[in-house]
Amino acid sequence: MSKMKEEFKPKIVTFMCNWCGYQAEDLEELSELKITPSIRVIRVMCSGRVHPALILDALNKGSDGVLVCGCHEGECHYISGNVRAEEGVEKTKKLLDLLRIETERVKLERISPSEGKKFTDVLKCFSEQLISMGPISLVTREVNIL
Repeated sequence: MSKMKEEFKPKIVTFMCNWCGYQAEDLEELSELKITPSIRVIRVMCSGRVHPALILDALNKGSDGVLVCGCHEGECHYISGNVRAEEGVEKTKKLLDLLRIETERVKLERISPSEGKKFTDVLKCFSEQLISMGPISLVTREVNIL
């Protein structure tokens, strides 16, 4: 790993479902990751409300990756919100592909309230993946993807 990538701490925006992902957030374990300052948690009532434009805006404004956390299939409080979230993330990945931005910068995870450890593990793994990819190039950000 190059020295630049070792020093790089990715900025991650995390959209979290109020009913599942947000309740799984374990701040005690998060503090052990040593990347907490670079993670921004945005609470949404349902992961299905995370429109592709929100994800693109987060990337355009400096985030290196976006994580969308929602309910497991069949457990959505709004019946099909988690299905809409999956569709939205897939649409976003297609747009990123057209813009020649790594689709791996956007991730959808299904996390229940009792899976705080899973949330921490997902964040750690996602952060390591972003570190290996490095920051989004400034040229890409100057294009203004919205």
